[in-house]
Amino acid sequence: MTDDDTTPSEQSPEPYPVAEIAAAWRRERPGAPTESIEIVTPIWRLAKLFDEDRARALRASGIDAATLDLLSVIRRSGPPYALTTREISRRTLVTAGAISQRVARAEREGLVQRAPGGTGRRSVLVSLTDQGHALIERSVDEVLGREARLVAGFSEEERTLLIGLLDKLTVDVRLRMEASGG
Repeated sequence: MTDDDTTPSEQSPEPYPVAEIAAAWRRERPGAPTESIEIVTPIWRLAKLFDEDRARALRASGIDAATLDLLSVIRRSGPPYALTTREISRRTLVTAGAISQRVARAEREGLVQRAPGGTGRRSVLVSLTDQGHALIERSVDEVLGREARLVAGFSEEERTLLIGLLDKLTVDVRLRMEASGG
């Protein structure tokens, strides 16, 4: 134990300042492209922190990330809370095979039910059961509530600005990756 009654693993050292990382690379490798360091490194660090917190919230709610994703996309579709597997795949950006596995597992757990989709021989309609609806309601409240608290330090104006900048960065990165074949 330390003087402040926390174990070393409970203490979070301040991360190495990204400006120092960039400066060190400029010193050690003059001409190296360092302009991304102070943008990308904090994004990676934040992603890790958000991921860790979401994992804790999901454990507390008794749901895993894949099931949350599946139930969320169906719940957000509105009444009657049913989508085809093709539409679920499109909205989640997950392959049809992965969706099939997720749906099968959720069906075994009593969270969703499958029925013929009516639009084609192979079309499958997936709907929330009462148990699935209750689980997603609890889980969304827990996850979104925690995430809202994590970003509560921003004013509405700052959130709006950040949303716009992140959207711009996402679109630009996607276009640059597509242009480079990545």
